[in-house]
Amino acid sequence: MHVPSRRGGLSMGAWVTARWRVRLRRMAGLGLLVFEAGSGAILQSCARDPKARVARVPVAIAAAEQRPMPFALLSTGTVEPIETAAVGSQVGGTVTRLAFREGDEVQSGQMLIQLDPRPFRAALERASAALARDRALAENARSEADRGERLFQQNVIAQADLDQKRAAAAAMMATVRVDSAAEAAARLDLRYASIRAPISGRTGRLMIHVGDYVKAATSDPLVTINQTHPVRVRFTVPQDDVPLVQRYRAARPRVLGRLPGDDSTAVEGTLAFVDNAVDPQSGTLLLKGEFPNRDRRLVPGQFIDVRLVLYVEPRATVVPSVAVTTGQQGSYVYVLNPDSTVTPRPVAVERTADDMAIVARGLKPGEIVITDGQLRLSPGAKVLVRKEREGPS
Repeated sequence: MHVPSRRGGLSMGAWVTARWRVRLRRMAGLGLLVFEAGSGAILQSCARDPKARVARVPVAIAAAEQRPMPFALLSTGTVEPIETAAVGSQVGGTVTRLAFREGDEVQSGQMLIQLDPRPFRAALERASAALARDRALAENARSEADRGERLFQQNVIAQADLDQKRAAAAAMMATVRVDSAAEAAARLDLRYASIRAPISGRTGRLMIHVGDYVKAATSDPLVTINQTHPVRVRFTVPQDDVPLVQRYRAARPRVLGRLPGDDSTAVEGTLAFVDNAVDPQSGTLLLKGEFPNRDRRLVPGQFIDVRLVLYVEPRATVVPSVAVTTGQQGSYVYVLNPDSTVTPRPVAVERTADDMAIVARGLKPGEIVITDGQLRLSPGAKVLVRKEREGPS
């Protein structure tokens, strides 16, 4: 019978277990050495390749340009007609015909409303008949007065008789003048029975219908006509801008108007009126621009955004407004360098117009600025140009 030997006082099973534990510790140590060696190689590789360590920041860019830029004052205005007419009736009568529809464009002198002309024709005929009768009587009275002159020279009639004939002739002449005025009034009333447009423009809401009786000279208009081309836009500017307005008003500066929410081309007019006093309550000066309005886009009563272009700066250096960032030290832009790094540069912004900033100093035409992604940038940062911003045409 074989008895297992002992190693160092251990049984054969304990000795085998201890040997495996030693081997496992050696294998774990070797794996750790391999991992450390690999990690060191990776870190060393990253240290040699900066691109692998620092990612480029995606940005959008635009070039600083030199172009003519307008100087404009911004305001909000109200469209109003240059002329407006509240059409009424000069005579009373019954409406027999309407010669237009609500909202029609009418011309000055165009017939709008016809009143029943029969009463006015009858009145004219009476006046004409009375005039003809009294003219005949006046002619007879004048002949009697002439005959009386001859008879008085022949001592046939007395002075009193002559004076009576002269007075009768004069009275009949006065009656003829009265009759003539009455006939003219009757003729005018007949003409007034046809109500015509006093101005050219667009008609508004009609307040009467066929068969209605119209009273003469009432305060309520039958219809209102507004001139729709040209039109004016009234707006105000702060009193601080009055010296600029006074300086350039003689050149009749342009007035550009755009309806809120309308993306189409702005309508263009000229400055037509500058008030002679600043409103002490609001501290503003009233101005009016005149617009041809041939396409009838502007309607009286509308609100409209107004730009009064006082002058144009011919060679202004401009960048998109979004390129300018404001910090504790003032305004600055990030300039793109040839090596794809960026440098912050202070700029002096004179003003803004639309979405462009006019730079007085700090940039030259042709330099490239960052327009998007500035918040992730720092001096010397590497960038990746994503797209180039297109400036306005």
